[in-house]
Amino acid sequence: MRNKGAVVVLTVIISFLCIYYLSFTFISRGIQKEAIVSATTEDGIVDLTKKQQYLDSVWNEPVYSLFGVDYTYKEVKDTELNLGLDLQGGMHVVLEVSSVEILKGLSGNNEDNDFLEAIKRARELQKTSQESFPELFYQSFKEINPDGRLAEIFANSSNREKISFRSTDAEVMKMINDEINDAIDRSFNILRTRIDRFGTAQPNIQRLQGSGRIQVEIPGADNPERVRKLLQSVAKLEFFEVAEPNEINNTLLAINNKWIDMQKVKLPTLEESTPETPGSATGTESLEDLLGASDEPQQEDDLASQLEASDTAAGDESLDSFLQTDVSPLFAYSRSQWPLIYSVKDTSKVIRMLQKQQIDQLFPKTFKVAWDIKPVVDQNTGEEMLTLYFLKVARGGKAPLEGDVITDARQSIDQYGKPAVSMQMNTVGSKKWRKLTGENVGRRIAIVLDNYVYSAPNVIGEIPNGNSEISGNFTLEEAKDLATVLKAGSLPAPTRIVQETIIGPTLGREAQKQGMISILSGIFIVTLFMVAYYYKGGFIANFALVFNIFFILGILAQLNAALTLPGIAGIVLTIGMSIDANVLIFERIREEMRRGVGLKEAITLGYRKAHSSIIDANVTTFLTAVILYSLGQGPVKGFAVTLMIGIASSFFSAVYITRVIIEHLTKKGEKSNFTFKTRLSAGVFSDMGIDFMVKRYRAYLFSAVIIVIGVGLMIVNGLNFGVDFKGGRSYVVSFGEPVVASKLKTGLGTVFENAGTEVKTFGSNSVVKVTTSYMVEDESDEADRQVRAALIDGLTALTGKDYIEGDKSVTSDQFTISGSEKVGATIADDIKNASIKSILLALVVIFLYILVRFRKWQFGLGAIVALLHDSLVVLSAFAIAGAFGFSFEIDQVFIAAMLTIIGYSINDTVIVFDRIRENIGLKTSTDMSVVFNAAINSTLNRTVITSLTTLTVVVILLLFGGAILRGFSFALFIGVLVGTYSSIFIATPIVLDLGKKQKKLETVSDTKLSHKPEVTPAHA
Repeated sequence: MRNKGAVVVLTVIISFLCIYYLSFTFISRGIQKEAIVSATTEDGIVDLTKKQQYLDSVWNEPVYSLFGVDYTYKEVKDTELNLGLDLQGGMHVVLEVSSVEILKGLSGNNEDNDFLEAIKRARELQKTSQESFPELFYQSFKEINPDGRLAEIFANSSNREKISFRSTDAEVMKMINDEINDAIDRSFNILRTRIDRFGTAQPNIQRLQGSGRIQVEIPGADNPERVRKLLQSVAKLEFFEVAEPNEINNTLLAINNKWIDMQKVKLPTLEESTPETPGSATGTESLEDLLGASDEPQQEDDLASQLEASDTAAGDESLDSFLQTDVSPLFAYSRSQWPLIYSVKDTSKVIRMLQKQQIDQLFPKTFKVAWDIKPVVDQNTGEEMLTLYFLKVARGGKAPLEGDVITDARQSIDQYGKPAVSMQMNTVGSKKWRKLTGENVGRRIAIVLDNYVYSAPNVIGEIPNGNSEISGNFTLEEAKDLATVLKAGSLPAPTRIVQETIIGPTLGREAQKQGMISILSGIFIVTLFMVAYYYKGGFIANFALVFNIFFILGILAQLNAALTLPGIAGIVLTIGMSIDANVLIFERIREEMRRGVGLKEAITLGYRKAHSSIIDANVTTFLTAVILYSLGQGPVKGFAVTLMIGIASSFFSAVYITRVIIEHLTKKGEKSNFTFKTRLSAGVFSDMGIDFMVKRYRAYLFSAVIIVIGVGLMIVNGLNFGVDFKGGRSYVVSFGEPVVASKLKTGLGTVFENAGTEVKTFGSNSVVKVTTSYMVEDESDEADRQVRAALIDGLTALTGKDYIEGDKSVTSDQFTISGSEKVGATIADDIKNASIKSILLALVVIFLYILVRFRKWQFGLGAIVALLHDSLVVLSAFAIAGAFGFSFEIDQVFIAAMLTIIGYSINDTVIVFDRIRENIGLKTSTDMSVVFNAAINSTLNRTVITSLTTLTVVVILLLFGGAILRGFSFALFIGVLVGTYSSIFIATPIVLDLGKKQKKLETVSDTKLSHKPEVTPAHA
């Protein structure tokens, strides 16, 4: 083998990187264990508030040193291997910016009947259409009023710079589309600013391209109502005057002196704090108002909370270090006399001091404090620094000017060629801005969004017309983002939640446990089998398998991707599929050795001949994973990412790492005493000589019968579509003792006014999943509360048990809601269409790949027919299982299973096709049936072994993967069986039949040409 050194070096580099990134995960887990220990009472109960306080106290403190570099807990959390919501609990939300409200805002809330009717009709059409809302609105408007012009609706004073009464419909529609896209961008930036400061739980927010929707995931969120308020409330943009030193100096000196006096006498009132006062650190007031108050103490998990943490023991000890000194933390920690600038790690100490009741009372009601939104790195020390601003507020704590006056904002370039932001205000705003800037020439005005200072520029002169420019330390991207944020108040763009999933921590912990059992069981059985079948070769394959799993986890950490429960399923599946390459290689080596080739030469030939098949098999599976990633959402993306990484790492470890090791161990040739067989496996499936082609018509008939039965049952009974595809709400309800699902279904049917309702056991007979279409058309928060209340009242009346709030342990006379999911009718239709598109796209891509690789359309068509056959058989199996009382949901995870089956099935098929191509090239026979039979028989060993090992791990997933993955596992189980079957009895025979038909047509054509009558030329 060439380039052995490169393989070794690359393996060492990848291993080092994986160890480096995974080390942060171990450190993070260790700190969380320390937090639990510190928060555990004598009774063994974990105080979650104390746990969070411990984590907040070390948030900006160095907790890990590696190669002389110190990492704070925040940096450790940012680098660790993330866990998905389904493994730790949390909340997944998809928001949609209301195009209806934007249209009404652009029209100046026009009351034209045709306009309002067009909006109403477009909303109905949107539920079943893939077109954008503006297009549906325009179609409806033209149907209602064919001669109507949009300019008559939208041309007003607010839009006079964009359109006029003479504007065409096309120009107006362009303006509408631009404004809607801008509104989505603004909403995304506002939400990202909020979510990034929600806490230490690694939240994630992204735009779902092409849909106008925003996806938000917040692991560990345990207060759904709080999150909803955070996501759906309007952003608060304000302009404040920044206090000059002479205006605030006396107050700051008084604070410093008061602190010194307090420390000297050790006042017992130091334990008191007032988190909600005008002088408190920025963030408490706005976030408390924004997120809502609660009757119970809430876990603080935003940046403001980190800066304003209440007095922990560690914090008081830190502050007590200033005892009997003549300076307070306010000045001691500042890196400059003015403005007050602090290292990020010191901010919490400053805020704890400012929150003391005696200190807070010294703040005049005309001032408030706010932190910079963006830390600045000190060029000398490399530390991140934040400026603390003192802002002047008007009566009632209000700002002199708020963001609702801004009509436009855009990224620009200032006079020094640096990125800046230009903004325009309305008439009222222009007058207030003129007054505010005129009174503050030579002073600074702070631009504050959600109580964080984005910029505090100096006023050069009075700005009379509302046009102004903001310059600062911006990158081009930051200037663009600030422009979109500043424009947030120009249009009403409320958001509504169209999809929501809540997973309680109990379900998350159970999923972790089930995932670990599945992985460990799969590894144990596969490694045991490989040693029993291939002996020393099996040990090498197992070594590569361990490397493969290690690489998958390490690369996930490097990419900052989340490990989800479907992702664990992907790892379990990779365990079964990753040995396929080694099986192919080892079988080729054994085949060469049976022909009398020496060990070293057989190894070289085995790797060389298997290489083409391995590449084809991996590429086809990888393509389906790419499609799944592109069109999937949420946990399905996690599965796709894990599968792609698994395919790439298994190829490298199985093809290159094993070869380096095997060639090293066999360098002495036959004297190496290295073997790829045991007494158990010697001669198994070799020289079977089965005539598969003669049995193909029986196989066609058998498949047809199964599909006809399945389709018939689908027509009669239908399939059990989950809320992903039909919309609605579902709840996972945990009881303290077993309940009968069928009785609950009957009672809840009445509670939900006879709307479609399903109740089935979920993992155990004390947990049920309730799914209902009750109020499915109403996606409002109020409807969510009504449905939830109806469910709780109904279950209380039916069972006589009491409901307890939160995902907690329940007694025999209690129940709780451990998780829930909501999918609006519109997004359900989009998910269903995207799923169908993904399957069709996968089939087209695979057909094109097979066509290119094998240069004959018969191979491509045979593969596609087999894949369609596999899909129909799996759907039929679900229908037949439902007829026998085993109901599995058809949802997004099922689509992930279908695409995996397609990838697995084509993997099998390509292996056979590759051997057929090789045999045709060798011209072993002119009878194609003999060639095809020989190809199947020669690859039968590999087919059976790979199928058995994959089936084994899939069965483990089916048994231990939990209720969430039960349908996924069942689909894979049927898919692996039928995929193996179809590659032998469907795909290959169809290629044979199509080839014979074409040959027959060519023969008939040649015969006609050979019997063409001669034409005798006429004589003149």
